[in-house]
Amino acid sequence: MDTSKNDVPFGEAIRLWLRIGCLSFGGAPAQIAMLHKSVVAERRWIDETSFLHALNFCMLLPGPEAQQLATYIGWRLHGVKGGLAAGVLFILPGAFVMLGLSLVYALLGHVPFVAALFFGLKAAVLAVIVEAVIRISKRAFKTRAMVVLSAFAFAAIGLLRVPFPALVLCVAALAYWIGPYWPQLFALAAAPKVKAEIAPGHTGRTFRTIFLWVTIWFVPLGFTALMLGSDHRLVDIGLFFAKLATVTFGGAYALLAWLAQAAVESKGWLAPQEMVDGLGLAETTPGPTILVTQFVGFLAAMRAPGLLNPIWAGVLGAMLTLWMTFVPSFLWIFSLAPYLERLRSNRRLSASLAAITAVVVGVVAWVAFWFGLHVLFVDIGELTFGWIQWPAVTLASVRPDAVALSALAFVLLLVLHRGLGMTLLVTTVAGLLLRLALPAILGFF
Repeated sequence: MDTSKNDVPFGEAIRLWLRIGCLSFGGAPAQIAMLHKSVVAERRWIDETSFLHALNFCMLLPGPEAQQLATYIGWRLHGVKGGLAAGVLFILPGAFVMLGLSLVYALLGHVPFVAALFFGLKAAVLAVIVEAVIRISKRAFKTRAMVVLSAFAFAAIGLLRVPFPALVLCVAALAYWIGPYWPQLFALAAAPKVKAEIAPGHTGRTFRTIFLWVTIWFVPLGFTALMLGSDHRLVDIGLFFAKLATVTFGGAYALLAWLAQAAVESKGWLAPQEMVDGLGLAETTPGPTILVTQFVGFLAAMRAPGLLNPIWAGVLGAMLTLWMTFVPSFLWIFSLAPYLERLRSNRRLSASLAAITAVVVGVVAWVAFWFGLHVLFVDIGELTFGWIQWPAVTLASVRPDAVALSALAFVLLLVLHRGLGMTLLVTTVAGLLLRLALPAILGFF
């Protein structure tokens, strides 16, 4: 049975959200499990059915589903102030840590000790992403059509360079249209019967909520453009991540495909190895893995500061990225949460979600392949066959130490089923030994 709003002291909820924000390592699955244990199993603030319905609802939305789930639970317990407290405290500790790590990376990234530290982190990234592919595929591959759709997404994003937003929107629209006619393609269950009535005046409140949060979302970007000019790098960063926030279905790993395309290949804000480093850092922080965007915004702004100090420009870039990425989560929850039951019963939306999940498997598989190449090989070329572009490597450019560390990470994570924290710790220490201690010992002899 649900606990009513008045039965949960707001101060107690604040302490829980802060604790979860500080301890939510391990990506969305671990964070969702922590939320379930805290609010369902231990405190019984909401019941199991409500929790699962809310999780399915958040999976329909773009953005970090774990943070949105926390925001929804906070909203359900204490209204808007509860949702704000839960959502902000879920990301704030990790955001502070990520900003500090970005500063260290920018200022000391080429120091041998720091470089060796990041080398160990990167080696675990490949195993983490492969585990994500396996985990998502178990949920997605309910029919053969989903497998075909995933393979199509892999080819489209990797070989044809189809932009991730276009791929997601087109597939979602197609599934939305054909889902009711061929439900077997998407393994759709019978839709539950729900009441369609909406309380009088609720539609007006929804539109006011949308207007308010869209305004809150874009005010900092407008102020930045007014103060620095519309052609400043910070404005470009804000617009880029605003667009990204509307299409990031499937979590951080799917998002990385677009980041690799846009921030690395198209805009040239980062090098491929820096993108790998950023994900490694994001995996070490509490909060959503999508905080990797903060690292991208920091480096992108620092390298084109205009009249600003480069470090201050980087800090502003990280803060603006954080705002443009996470504020939309509050927009989605506060405007759509009252319609949860109606959305859950919509078969067309269920078909779109199933198709998006299958696409995400293919996209994340490409991310694993792309990251693996940049972790394991020194030189990566490209072969072009008309519209098809395929990466090319040679065995002479393989990194034996990276292969060894990645293999260690695979054994720890996928064979021995050790936690992410233990895996990152072991590979980091092993990287330090390989890059610093072993050369010193060999040099001594």
